[in-house]
Amino acid sequence: MSTRPWLRSTVVIAVTALVLPVAGAARGEPGGTASVVHDFQAEEHGKPDLDNRRGSVPPPVGANARTAGPAAEIRWNTLGTPAVVTGAEPLAEGLAADPEQAARAYLKDNERLFGLSAASVDALEKVAVNPIGAGHAVLLRQRFGDLPAGVDGLVSVGVAEGKVRHVTSSLSRDTAAPPAATITGQRALEIAARDGGIDLATALTKQATAVAVPAPDGVHSAYQVVLIGGDQGEPAAYTTHVDAVSGEILVRENLVDHLDPDHPQWAAFPANPPADYSSTDTRQTWCFVAGPGCDLVVGGDPATGRAWDVDHATQTPSNTSLGNAARTFENRASGDPFTVGTRGNVATPSREYVYPWQNTWHQAKCNPAVFDQPGENDLEASISNLHSMHNRMHDWSYRLGFTETAWNMQADNGDRGGLGNDPEQGNAQAGARVLSVRDNANQITGPDGVAPITNMYLWQPIAGSFYSPCTDGDYDMSVIGHEYTHAISGRMIGGPNAGWSGAQAGAMNESNSDLVAMEYLFEYGFRPAGLTPYVTGGYVTGDPGRGIRNYDMSKSPLNYSDIAYDLVGQQVHADGEIWSATQFDVRAGFVKRYGTGTAKQQRACADGQKPVAECPGNRRWAQLSFDALLLMASGAVSYVDHRDALLAADTIRFGGKNHDIMWRAFAEHGLGRDAASNGPNDPDPTPSFVNPAGKNGSLQLKPLGEAKGAALRLYVGDYEGRVVPVADTDPATELGDTVEMTPGVYDFVVTGDGFGHTRLKFVVVGGVKLPLPLPLSRNHASATAGATAAGDGVNHAKLIDETEATNWASLTGAPAGKAVTVDLAGDGPVTVRRVQVSAMLRPNVGDPADPGGQNRFSALRSFEVLACKQDCATPASFTKIYTSPADAFDATLPRPRGADLLIKSFRVPPTTATHLMLRTVTSQCTGNPRYAGEQDEDPNSATDCATASPLRDQIRAAEFQAFSH
Repeated sequence: MSTRPWLRSTVVIAVTALVLPVAGAARGEPGGTASVVHDFQAEEHGKPDLDNRRGSVPPPVGANARTAGPAAEIRWNTLGTPAVVTGAEPLAEGLAADPEQAARAYLKDNERLFGLSAASVDALEKVAVNPIGAGHAVLLRQRFGDLPAGVDGLVSVGVAEGKVRHVTSSLSRDTAAPPAATITGQRALEIAARDGGIDLATALTKQATAVAVPAPDGVHSAYQVVLIGGDQGEPAAYTTHVDAVSGEILVRENLVDHLDPDHPQWAAFPANPPADYSSTDTRQTWCFVAGPGCDLVVGGDPATGRAWDVDHATQTPSNTSLGNAARTFENRASGDPFTVGTRGNVATPSREYVYPWQNTWHQAKCNPAVFDQPGENDLEASISNLHSMHNRMHDWSYRLGFTETAWNMQADNGDRGGLGNDPEQGNAQAGARVLSVRDNANQITGPDGVAPITNMYLWQPIAGSFYSPCTDGDYDMSVIGHEYTHAISGRMIGGPNAGWSGAQAGAMNESNSDLVAMEYLFEYGFRPAGLTPYVTGGYVTGDPGRGIRNYDMSKSPLNYSDIAYDLVGQQVHADGEIWSATQFDVRAGFVKRYGTGTAKQQRACADGQKPVAECPGNRRWAQLSFDALLLMASGAVSYVDHRDALLAADTIRFGGKNHDIMWRAFAEHGLGRDAASNGPNDPDPTPSFVNPAGKNGSLQLKPLGEAKGAALRLYVGDYEGRVVPVADTDPATELGDTVEMTPGVYDFVVTGDGFGHTRLKFVVVGGVKLPLPLPLSRNHASATAGATAAGDGVNHAKLIDETEATNWASLTGAPAGKAVTVDLAGDGPVTVRRVQVSAMLRPNVGDPADPGGQNRFSALRSFEVLACKQDCATPASFTKIYTSPADAFDATLPRPRGADLLIKSFRVPPTTATHLMLRTVTSQCTGNPRYAGEQDEDPNSATDCATASPLRDQIRAAEFQAFSH
């Protein structure tokens, strides 16, 4: 195993502090008069990942994935080597039993494919050889001259029993040494700090390391700069690769991912405090050694057996919340004295980390005065609880493969690999004294050897931004586990120095965090707040149905065609729910095949007391999820890349015995055989619902009635705006009118110019081609058919353009009474019996007519419909024919979601008209009682949306459609 001494010897500057002071900053949506919310569904934070390397090296002509046998599938990277090589059969056989030797032999045998001579293969540095059952993931890295690759230049070879099963790489065909540096490490720090908006003078971590960066135009000399900001404001942390000759930014990665003397004991909420927010103390006593009053024996560090509070360097207890795997602090405001374990950092000779908990923040209704009252808002209990949860995640994930050689987080790694000096640093009640910092959690994860930082915040309602109860995130394990998993996956994927990169990769990063936190809780039988055990943030948000997400992952309709579906467009948290829905069903397949076992069996597997091959289905799935990370040599991956890594992990660990159930779930969610993506940032990847391991059926679109001969589009699921169709009847497109799908019952949306939106459910039968009858009615309010719109606000035509990807807006004055009049298509009156209305929002992109951007709370809630058939230029000629329910578009806590705002159908009295008027009554801000009134006792923060938020003067709607049937 490699400890990579080059990192130690070539560091130009390295300054690391223990705690990150935290404060808030404005996010994308306008907030209340006193505060602006931050949340771990964050829609804007910091600068995005960036790769300024341009161009691509073409792959060699006729390159084949192996020297003999049928070719496997190859996807290429921009450096001219395979990004992925995979196949149903081994890529190579008969290799050495030693996995590293086998990997190197495979690369030498495929010199034409990877472009590396035998000498270049021998020169590859071994980064790690991590076990995957009887197989291994071998990670090797290029050196260019005397410099290691700082980004890319990696290859991961999945080997089992002398057979190569899966290969991913970011290797460069160019192996030349880069030109010598002409700028200093200090100058690179200054450039990266300016680029990231970080003040070097106050930065907590500033590290510059000389590396090489391969690119299509050659190998660059560079500095790998790691910066973690220390200013008050939104956490800022980046790994930036600065060209050591030109000073240009080559690559930037945003590191912030937006929950007895010898027998120590900890008091901890296993999942969260009571879901009804009562002050009943339901904490358990967790003990290092079994004894009276102990609810759970948590044992010790999996590698050494030492207790959580032991300093491994001295092998003595710290008597505080400083340990080898986690160091936990109070950090309520920049400049506060940091509290470790007990108030004032007083030693605890008894090692009993059991402190009073009065549910103070909730009982005080978010009144910040409690920070300076006895008990200090249950501060010590918060620190102890967060410390316990981080240690639990460390120990549990260690047994799944997040060990020293997989670059885990520990102060002292012993001789087991990795760099050490990087325990998880937890900030309890982060930024609590900064009034703009609420409703958030985040994780900052740098390369191996740089201590990661997590911030857990207080939660409270904020006008026009977020409506949560007064809760402390230090007690919600679904949030804490989510944030810790960002460090797990960020370290394991793409080697020790790079994490997830790109929109789809970032989405899977968020999803993986939800999934892993859920699995930890499930295996130990700890039930989080929520209607099901699969709700993330149910406690802190006050929403037991969906928590912080758009969907409970066990009830999600999302699929790969839905990328960018959410009302903020391509966004990692919302898009991550697509991967969560997919993986939940993959997991369900494992559970169906292998069962869930008993609670005792689940715990034995979670504690590493049983081999995974003897464990229930959920544990087998969890193990493959960890294994797959090690098989991806780059974090710039698409859903398709990750799918293939999971299949390869099953091949290596379980002999591919579960491919059938995995493919079935992938196909059901659009990640079937023919799914494809143009890289990790593709907002419109190609979905496929074809199961290569099963019998598929097909549907052929059959427009009927008024729609006969029309160009119609078919979408799978609940969404149309920004979603990729799977079939159409338009001869001008390449799609065709038939879609092949794995059998099942599917929801569809059908649209077509002049025909609006139609929802339907249909069955796909294996081995059968069925007609999908579409007897659609004409939409009289269609701009394509000739309708026009005018009235209050801006973007009137977008109200009748038959897509939920655009919308109309009124930006001034109270929403009540704002109206748009639609001159219906045709020359004469028509009879209208039904209207369809959508309150969906468009992404927050530049629009000269609507420069204020979109906000969830400005979405339509209730409306009226008026009609006219003569002299319609006069408002008095219109008659009200329909008033919607007050909750026509209902939204729950903590804020409106896209699923709440989708197009709906409303029956109206049969009316003959030439014109219809949509007149608004309320927005979500002005009409939803959940967002009304003063909901806390914080004198600095307003909560009533209708009076305290500027959104009270905005209202938006996406679609107005009218039908005779």
